[in-house]
Amino acid sequence: MLDNMYIGAILMGIIEGLTEFLPVSSTGHLILLDELIGFQGPPGHVFEIVIQLGAILAICVLYFQRLWRVVVGLPSDPGAQRFAMAVILAFLPAAVIGVILHDFIKSVLFSPIVVCVALIVGGFAILIIERMRPVPRVQAIEKFTPRLSLEIGLMQCLAMIPGVSRSGATILGALLLGVERKTAAEFSFFLAIPTMFGATVYDLYKNRADLTMNGSLLIAIGFVAAFFSALLVVKWFVDFVGRHGFSPFAWYRIVVGTIGLAALLIR
Repeated sequence: MLDNMYIGAILMGIIEGLTEFLPVSSTGHLILLDELIGFQGPPGHVFEIVIQLGAILAICVLYFQRLWRVVVGLPSDPGAQRFAMAVILAFLPAAVIGVILHDFIKSVLFSPIVVCVALIVGGFAILIIERMRPVPRVQAIEKFTPRLSLEIGLMQCLAMIPGVSRSGATILGALLLGVERKTAAEFSFFLAIPTMFGATVYDLYKNRADLTMNGSLLIAIGFVAAFFSALLVVKWFVDFVGRHGFSPFAWYRIVVGTIGLAALLIR
């Protein structure tokens, strides 16, 4: 039984790392995989939230030089200051709304049915947005205005519905607001750092009484698996989107959501 739990933790971590930065919803995939393999992690869905930090650590490693330049340049570099301000302002809506709606989201929306419907609706939304998006006018994060950053942050809040996709909501919201594809994708990566770190700390605090040594070990295993799988997918994703856009992910969402919905309804 324990071996199966560890294998499940590895599988969940791999899926988390592979999907966290794709517009396909990592949380949605974890909920569906949980349903499929019967994984029993720590209560309160804390496992699904905390292992996302492993994928975020991969971003810190892959973009270390750029992030370090921002940190070092904060006292005197206007570009670094605008970069940091853009991330902070975009993070604020999720921080506020996430705390207010935390219990409702976990108790009501963490459902396979919700995930499947959100995957399908989100897939069609991607196809529509790819066709109607305006000509890009913002080519760098350092050029973001405070209003643009806040608007992207509000878009990110849609991802509190499992199946919507945090990266998908922020990237596609940025596209609608005139941000260039690669810049939109990379901003989504950087915005994930405070967003997922904050969600992890808050979830661990809320569920601190229910965590056990075995539960902590499962989280550690999933964290490591998510880290290494995310390392593999991030750079590939940026290159792929630059060449092919987001439509392939839209069709993937529609197919997976439809299959999942059919399986849930006929079982």
